[in-house]
Amino acid sequence: MENNFIHKTAEIEVGAEIGTGIHVWQNCQIKSGAKIGNDCTIGHNCFVGGKAKIGNGVKIQSNTDLWDFIELSDYVFVGPSVVFTNDPNPRAKYPKSKYPEFGSWKPTIVKEGATLGANSTIICDITIGKWAFIGAGAVVNKNVNDYALVVGVPARQVGWVCECGNKLNINDNLSRCEVCKKEYKLENEELCRTK
Repeated sequence: MENNFIHKTAEIEVGAEIGTGIHVWQNCQIKSGAKIGNDCTIGHNCFVGGKAKIGNGVKIQSNTDLWDFIELSDYVFVGPSVVFTNDPNPRAKYPKSKYPEFGSWKPTIVKEGATLGANSTIICDITIGKWAFIGAGAVVNKNVNDYALVVGVPARQVGWVCECGNKLNINDNLSRCEVCKKEYKLENEELCRTK
């Protein structure tokens, strides 16, 4: 674990795959089998399950648990106290490990560069598109498009954002970011970068 900072209260089990340039803060637990890329920061009081995957350059703020089958692509930002789920119909009496006939755990995929605002809740079995922006406190229960800005309970799309995080104005299905000057085109309700 060369070039890493691991706080003395953090617990990283043997068998966890950890990259370089990692910062893991107080009271974190990373289970055997977890995969974490390079240059990631994991804030205090976080849990990473043994079947969770974290890409490069990911920032996870404090008090966030990444259960099994959560996958964060490169440069995802996870705000403080974000809630992930992996069980669509949990029952204490009928855990999936003992009663597979009652269903299975479900994955959640967060694509490159997406931001999950503080205290947002991400319901399992969905994909959040690249560079999407989830507002603080939102409850996301369906797939989110690339570059979409979503807010509310349940979350709904209210606009589009640039890779840099600036809100975009769409005119005649085209947009140019006022901050970084990247250009986009809206076609069939999907936004893609053109320049």
